[in-house]
Formats: sequence, structure tokens, C-alpha cells
Amino acid sequence: MATSPNLVVGPELTRRGHEGFGFFAFTPFGLPILALAILYMMVARRFLGGGVGAETARHRRPRLQERITADGLAERAHRVRITAGSPLIGKRFGDLRGTMRGVTLIAIERPLRFGVDTLRPLPERTLEEGDVLLLDIFEPEIDIETVRCDLKLDRLPLDPSGGYFTDRQHEIGMAEVIVHAESPVVGRTVDGALLRDSHNLAVIGLRRGRDVVAKGLRAERLRVGDTLLLVGFGSDIARLGASGGKVVLLNVPAELEDVPPAATKAPHAVASLGLTVVLMATGVLPIVQAALIGCLLMGLFGCVDFASAHRSIDWKSPGSHRRDAPLLHRAAAYRRRRPCRRCRAVRLG
Repeated sequence: MATSPNLVVGPELTRRGHEGFGFFAFTPFGLPILALAILYMMVARRFLGGGVGAETARHRRPRLQERITADGLAERAHRVRITAGSPLIGKRFGDLRGTMRGVTLIAIERPLRFGVDTLRPLPERTLEEGDVLLLDIFEPEIDIETVRCDLKLDRLPLDPSGGYFTDRQHEIGMAEVIVHAESPVVGRTVDGALLRDSHNLAVIGLRRGRDVVAKGLRAERLRVGDTLLLVGFGSDIARLGASGGKVVLLNVPAELEDVPPAATKAPHAVASLGLTVVLMATGVLPIVQAALIGCLLMGLFGCVDFASAHRSIDWKSPGSHRRDAPLLHRAAAYRRRRPCRRCRAVRLG
């Protein structure tokens, strides 16, 4: 829809007195081609190579469910709701971290009028009645029923697949990091590393060589080469990989690549797309103007930002054509404010 060749050719045909492209102009032969392609793939897929080779499987990125199974995380995950009269109501998360020993708050689900908002457990975040808490109870001696009764929490069902909040994988992800020799967290406890404060990521696992530290996780002092399993929002994991510093990012589950950058803006994106389709299909506006309105609405609502829009453009480098080389040399000379020897251009500007 609104592909660039059609946007150029359609108005040019109209300008020259011909009938331009309508929204359904390609439908009569597009649908038969689509049907034939589907039938072909239903037959041809039987003869295509399937499965993952041994070499590919060895080097591919781990899946989220594989990490959950390997570390036994499914039994540690709990989803509870704050009910009326709970001592958590009105408390800031930063004031509760000292009392929630053996329990890690992964995220907060707050009901909205038309959905659910998944929130980071920031220190200044105030808990409200009706909030749903995603908890990781990593100390074996802590009983979820005791916690639930003391804090007046309702227990809610987890993802039917039994995963570690896999129904929230579009927001919540995992990452393995290693403590390097120059890291400032060497010698500190897991709590003292302050990864939650600096990167909004919680430590839910620690490996020392092949050994897994199961008890006393938060009080364990970190050593060079320790591997930590972190959980948090995908955007925070991406920033950790870009910043470096305390730890080095080893790998993240493959699902992190599929995380939408603005999942909460889906209704706005659908509305913008629907309006664009209506304008194109009815012919109220030319296709170029309808597409431009849709793009502007997507940016206005925050569905895309400038950086993501820039990455999505299939830039064609003019330098790939020899006839454009003199133009590039002059542009480079203008930026440098000095003559370009190659094309013998004089100082521009």
C-alpha cells in the first residue's frame, strides 16, 4: 500500500490524461496470484529442507522457553493482585525492597480502561489497589501462600504454557551477562551491584562456572567471570548492551528481536492505518496525500519515532552510479569548505 513506484506513476498517469491507480486497481490479478502462490507453497513445502542443522543449532540464539526450563524458573513465577486493605497500597516500591527478602518484583500490571499497562517497578512507583504484581520467589523456604495472606493478595493464574511470564514476552525479556575483570561490582553483593537502580534490571540467577547459586542469592559476593541472569524490559536490556560498564552482555533470547518498540501504541497505529485505507479506497484524497496523512498520524501518536522511520527507509546510495560522482564530490567539498581535487571543483559557498 502506497508503495513508492505507484505513488510516482499514478499521479503522472492522471496528469497525462490517463486513469491513475485506484486502491483496488491491482486486486483483480493480485488475488489470483496470491491464491496460486499459497497453493504452490502448500505443495512445495513438502520438498523443502526442514529442521535445524547441528551446526546451526549450536550457534543459534537461545529461546526464552529454553532458558526458563534450564534454570527452573517456571516454579518461581507468581502473579498476584493487590486487594482492598493490603498494606502495600500507597507504598512506594523503593520503601518495600528491604522487606521483600527472597522476593523479586519483576513488573506491575495496572488495569486501564481499554487494556493493561505494564510498568517498571521503579523506586518512586506507588502501588495501588488492583495492581497485579509479577513476582519471582527465588528462596525455596518462602511460601507464596504466607506472602499472599500477610499482604492480602489474590493469587491469579499464570500463562497456560507454564512459562516465566511468557505472555508478557513483548515487554519482559532476559539476558545473560558476565562480570569482567575491570567491573566495579567485583566484590560487591548482588544487591550491592545496584543493577536494578542503574539499569532497571533484576538479578534472578547466578552461575559460577557450572554451579548455580540457589540460596542466598542477594547476599552472594560477585567474582570475575560470574554469569548473571537478568530480567527486565527489552528496551532496558538493549540499553545495557549498548552502555557496557558494570557487566558485559553475553546473549539474549531470540524473542527480544521481535519486541515491538511501542506496543502500547497499537490502537493508535490501527486507527491511523484504518483512516489511510478509507481515504485511499474511497478516493476522497489522492493516494499520495492519504499516505502522507497516515505517516504523520503515526508520528504524532508516537507509534514511530524519527530514528525508526529513518531505519525503515530503503536508502539508495547515489554513489553507486558513476554519473552521480561529480555531484557527490561537490557536496563533500561544500561540507569540508575546501576544493575537491578529484573533480577540480572550486571552493563552494
